[in-house]
Amino acid sequence: MPDFLLGVNYWPRESAMAMWTRFDPAAIAADFAQIAKLELRVVRFFLRWDVFQPVPETIDAIALERFATVLDLADAAGLRTVPTLFCGHMSGANWLPSWTLDPRIGAGRFRTISEDGESPYGIGDFYTNERLLAAQFTFVRAVGRRARGRDAVLVWDIGNEFSNLRAAETPSDGASWSARLTHELTRVSKRPVTGGIHGDDVSGERGLRPSTLCAPWDLATMHGYPAYSEFARGVDDPEVVPFLCELIAGLARKPVLFSEFGNPQCPSQGSAMPCLDEAAMADYAYAVLDRLHDRGALGALWWCWTDYAHALAQTPPFDRAPHELRFGLVRNDGSPKPVAAALRAFARERREIRPAALRALVDETAYYAHLPTSLANAYRNYVATREATR
Repeated sequence: MPDFLLGVNYWPRESAMAMWTRFDPAAIAADFAQIAKLELRVVRFFLRWDVFQPVPETIDAIALERFATVLDLADAAGLRTVPTLFCGHMSGANWLPSWTLDPRIGAGRFRTISEDGESPYGIGDFYTNERLLAAQFTFVRAVGRRARGRDAVLVWDIGNEFSNLRAAETPSDGASWSARLTHELTRVSKRPVTGGIHGDDVSGERGLRPSTLCAPWDLATMHGYPAYSEFARGVDDPEVVPFLCELIAGLARKPVLFSEFGNPQCPSQGSAMPCLDEAAMADYAYAVLDRLHDRGALGALWWCWTDYAHALAQTPPFDRAPHELRFGLVRNDGSPKPVAAALRAFARERREIRPAALRALVDETAYYAHLPTSLANAYRNYVATREATR
């Protein structure tokens, strides 16, 4: 069996979400070399939709070449990548081209930021609107062809927490969207596909069902954080992430790459967000990785590579989400935190992936019909079972 995949989510420390417009290949190359030195093997990065597709019919040629450069830099460092499309939602804001916005729809829980600045509007129905779907196919074809057959792409991610942009009207809408884009991206790129689902997709009604949404994917992915999970027993609860992993594996009937896990570091810059100090973060990371491996996960990607530069604190999204500044494996001066050593130590164990049980923890129909009680009950039963078999 192959080794458990270990990696990190990536934005640069000096530019963060402005990576593509303040493009610095030398800085990215240095980061990738440091990531490889930690013996991590996978980097997940994000293609901001408003930068890559400023108009519906065209992909920006400069952005596309910069994407190819990032793949080249990853190749040179011996890293595989998970490029994430239609981004879309990121760190408490929705970054969207202005042409995707619907003036009949408010921005909602997450503010909208477009190339024109902050907007009061939210995105149209990108699951079913034919104009928005045609634009997404344009994006998929251009990016997929640019990376066709390249081993630097481990797997595509068709969207980061896309239900935070907008919920699907029905599960069949979400399933159709997933199937159509996955088919086209696989056809043009000859690389596997997954999608970035997350805790909110199983804690509330987002019009999505893992059984059908994940059906066309080569593997499932999941994001989860005790700090964002009301059912967690604390910010350092090591069972939240493996529970979410096994929940999705059972519902999707597919093995899971846990593509985001982590915790904000204390003090979280005046935020009320629960957080951990550096030592506790390292302990948390190792405990979660140990459990994920034991329960059949394909691997895990830490959120995120770096704490961001102080100069970014007053810019979106950090001006309203200061805790997002300090999730990193390394500090904003580039020095590694104890959590980096914890991931490196785990990587050096070279653990082989264990076959996933893919057992259903819940009945999907009943589970979604009885949220949020069903989530709390499922987690309580999960923990009790694990403790009884310890």
